[in-house]
Order: sequence, then structure tokens, then C-alpha cells
Amino acid sequence: MNQSTAANEESAVAAPAAEPVNAMPPEGKVGARPADRTDMVGKALGLLVLLGDEPRGATAADISRRAELPFSTTYRLLGSLTRDGFVDYEPDGRRYHLGLRIFQLGQRVSNHHGFAGTAMPILRRVTERTGEATILSVRDGLHHLTVSKVDGPQTFRVTSDPGHLGSLSTTAVGKALVAFAEDGEREELLGELPLEELTGKSITDRDAFRAEIEKVRRQGYAVMDEENEAGMRAVAVPLLNDQGHAFASLATAVPVFRLGLDELIAHVPLLQEAAAELAARLPQR
Repeated sequence: MNQSTAANEESAVAAPAAEPVNAMPPEGKVGARPADRTDMVGKALGLLVLLGDEPRGATAADISRRAELPFSTTYRLLGSLTRDGFVDYEPDGRRYHLGLRIFQLGQRVSNHHGFAGTAMPILRRVTERTGEATILSVRDGLHHLTVSKVDGPQTFRVTSDPGHLGSLSTTAVGKALVAFAEDGEREELLGELPLEELTGKSITDRDAFRAEIEKVRRQGYAVMDEENEAGMRAVAVPLLNDQGHAFASLATAVPVFRLGLDELIAHVPLLQEAAAELAARLPQR
């Protein structure tokens, strides 16, 4: 689809007669590209995954391009998802966002896996001891997914809220998940994981990243020092299953002006104690 065609179709999306406020758009990716899926359910789920990567939302044309699907297919699927509450449509910006139905389902999944009832009291206890944000994440493909978070009492908050997908290579939780993954998975990640340059401190050289992961394995914890976001640092430890592989990661995150790196690393024993307790209580999936 050329730019003029996309522009015309976007105009149609914006026109009230062509697209009611509650009409909806396309499909996205779930692991595989949406364009690789032959079933419409798979395509629709793929669109939801794509929208999950767009905190500010995306237009139908943008989603169509990313999903590598025809605009008409994308638009029709988005319309169905909007009617059922899985997607919200913003008429002013002609943008689509994940809907509240997704949040509701996410909360149910969290409850089902024990994260809400089991993890939150432990995370709160860690935050009470550190005075800083405590974050629990799991691996979701080539990203980490925040499943629970407790903010500290300070006014400066960490922005990694539940449902957030983040980099595995630039975050402390991500490095811990990679370092203590099963051997085959770890080697695959070390060879294929995109090394994003999110700040001037991000590790973008593959050999350097491999060395960083080996360091994490030796010391038992991972550090992020402004590699993911300028002005922020974090330390994370893995939650290990019976085979010694990570199924989740627990972190403390702080702004750099509040704690030095050595002071932050001093919280590692507390995090390891909490991680062991969580590993004993949570389903090891």
C-alpha cells in the first residue's frame, strides 16, 4: 500500500460516516507475524499484541503496516475487537488502544497464577524495607513482562507498571532472566536477542553482552545502570525453579540521585530472600 493510499484510507477511518467511534481495526502478531497466520482469530490476537507495544496507541494504517496485513482486513478486525471491548478507538487522533477488557483478563490471569494474592504481600514487605519500588517480571518471548509492582513512598515513581513489556538486554530483570534461562534458551537468546541502544550506556555489542550475562551468572544478580533509561538504575535477582532456571525475576529500581550503585547492590540479600520465598509459593511456569 503506497502512502497516498494509506492517507486516503486513514481519512476514511477518521470520517464519522465511514467509521463510527465504536468501529474497530486489524490484527497483529503473536510470536509469528500476523501476516503468517491463516486463521482470523490468530490475526486478531496478533493485533492485540502489536497494540500492547504502543502505549500511545496506533492508527489503522500503522497497525496494518506493522502486521503486514491488508488494510481492509486490519480495519475489519479492529472493528470487531472494539465492539467487544478489547480495543478502544480514539476519534480525535484516529488511534486504537488496548481496551479495559484486556486489563480485566490480565487481572484474572494474575490472580489465577497466584501473582496478586501471593506476590504482592512479599513485594510490599521488600518495599517497606528498601523504601523503593519492587518489581516482579517474567519472560515473554524476547521481552520481559512486568506482572506485579509496588511503588515506594517517594514521589518519584518507576514507570514499569504491570503489563509493561520491556527489553531483556537493557534491564536488570531482563538480564537476570536471560542469565538463568535453560542452557539452550540462553544460547539462543545470546545469539538472536536484539541489542537495543536505548541510552548511551546500553550494551549493543554481542560479545560484550555475552560477557555481561556470564558476570550475572557468576555473581547471582544483575544490574542496570542507566542502560534502559537515563537517570534510573536497578538490581535484580532470579526466581529459580527446581532445576535452577529462572521463571521470574525480582528487582528494586531507583533514580540515580537517590542511591549509589553500591548502596543499591546492598539490597541483593533482601531480594534473594524474597525471591526464594516467592519461588516456593508461586507456580513455576
